[in-house]
Order: sequence, then structure tokens, then C-alpha cells
Amino acid sequence: MATFQAPPDIPAQDDNSAPVPADTNSVAMGEDGQVDTTANVNSDDQGPLRAPDEDPPFTLPGRKTLRAELWIVLWLSIAAAGLRSLLSLIDSLTRGVKLSSQSTTLITTYIADRPWLDIMFQATRIALALIPVLLVFHLLRRGGERLSAIGLDLSDWKRDLLRGAGLAAVVGGTGLVFYLIAFHLGMNVRIAAVTTKDAWWTIFLLLASAAFNAILEEVIVLAYFIHRTEQLGWKSWQSVGGSALLRGAYHLYQGFGGFIGNIAMGLIFGTLYKRWGRVMPFLIAHFIIDAVAFVGYDLLGGKVSWLP
Repeated sequence: MATFQAPPDIPAQDDNSAPVPADTNSVAMGEDGQVDTTANVNSDDQGPLRAPDEDPPFTLPGRKTLRAELWIVLWLSIAAAGLRSLLSLIDSLTRGVKLSSQSTTLITTYIADRPWLDIMFQATRIALALIPVLLVFHLLRRGGERLSAIGLDLSDWKRDLLRGAGLAAVVGGTGLVFYLIAFHLGMNVRIAAVTTKDAWWTIFLLLASAAFNAILEEVIVLAYFIHRTEQLGWKSWQSVGGSALLRGAYHLYQGFGGFIGNIAMGLIFGTLYKRWGRVMPFLIAHFIIDAVAFVGYDLLGGKVSWLP
């Protein structure tokens, strides 16, 4: 199958597709999978337009198509979460109770009396929420690009691992301190990260949830958003700033502290992504940060005085 590798830094062109004549509803395909322009096909004699046996060479779509694809991906995932988070913040602010007296849970039990069904709900929640990531993979491939266009491969795994671990230590440690300060200043709700019922599979659920967060957020908000907006002609600061704003928006449910802290994290991640050109270090960093937060809260929640 022939493919075309589109350079990631080349902006998309405007859509200039020629209109299809009104009386042409089907075309003939040759054995090579290309349109047979010598055949005179009448829509009354043939059925619907048939796909060729092989994919034609892929090309990067025009700006209108890329813009539509980007909005569809966002509203199926992060933008929708951002809207829900905004409504959640409005709800918290209008309760007449300060934010630090309220709490939110990230991972909780759905069905406490039937653990086997609860884990099925948990697995389904994670699997279905990752479908927009599969859509991103498809759209990149359809546009003639491989996953390496956003640095999603193992070609430099050793450096990715070191960078990810370093980022997790710096950003994760700073984020914890910022959360504690924001909470005591009344800018954040209490984050009860884990309230699941203890079971043998709890640790696997926590790690799977950490991996889910890392994949969804870093692939879509960081890599795909910056990659596509630059192809649409955005400047680097606009792409990085837009990515950071999105990251902050879908954390609004945590309060103003979560919003500001995640914007700062997004600016750091976006700037480094532009420099490194790889999403893998950020997947690793995000996974480590969330895994430590989830497992740590499950072990220490309610047992140490400094953790709300």
C-alpha cells in the first residue's frame, strides 16, 4: 500500500476540490484501484460508488477539513470535559460553601456490593474514553502521516524514559506543593483522588486510570492539538498557549488552583514538546505523576495530617 509521509511542519493547503457533476453518481474502478476515466458509467446501471481494493496514496487534507477534524476530536473528548468542568465549578461556587470545604473524587466505586460488575464498569469507562485517541491515529494515517509525526514510538525510548522521569519528579513535586497551598488559601476543593473499595484489583485499576489519563491528555491536548494547529498556520506561541488553556479548562472542577496549576504545566509541556518533537516523555511523566498520586492517596489518605 502506497503512503505519503507529510512533513509535520508544512501547513495544510486550502480545500480546492473540484465539484462533482450533478449527474455523476458512480465511477468505474480499474484493477489498480484508480478511477477508470475511459469507462462510461451510468448511475442507473451501477450501484453506489464502490471503494477501490487498495488505498490510494494518502495526502494531507486542506485547512477546512483539518479544522473540522480537530474540533470533532476535541468535542468528543477534552472540550466536552472542559465544559463539564466549568459547570462543576459554577456549581461549587454557588453552593454558599467555600471551595476548601468541598471535595471531589477522581476514582470511585460504581457498584459496591458486586465487585465483579464494578470492575467491568471501570474497564468500560476507560476503554470507551480512549476511542477519540484511536480517531486521532486514524486521522493522522489518513493524512499520510505516521505516529512518529508526533513522536509516538519507541525509537528513542531510553531518552524518553529519562526525560519523563525527570519531568515527573519536578512537575509532580511542584504540583503537590501548589495544590496544598491553593487548598489552604481556599482556591481549591479537596481532591479525594481514590475512594474505591479495597479489592485485589484496586492497584491495577489505579495504574490503568493513570495510563488512561496520560494517553488521552498528552496525545490529544499536547501532541495532536499542537501538531494540527501548526499545520493550520498557527504560530508556535498560539499552539502552545491554546494547548495549555485546554489543559487548564478541563481541570476547572478542582477549583482555581487546579486551573492555574495545569495551565502552568501545559506551558512547560508544550514548550518542551516543541523542542523535543516527541510525545513519549510526556506520556511517561503524566503516567508517573498520576500513578504516584492515585496509589499514594489510596495508601495515605486519612492517615497523614498534611494531606487533605
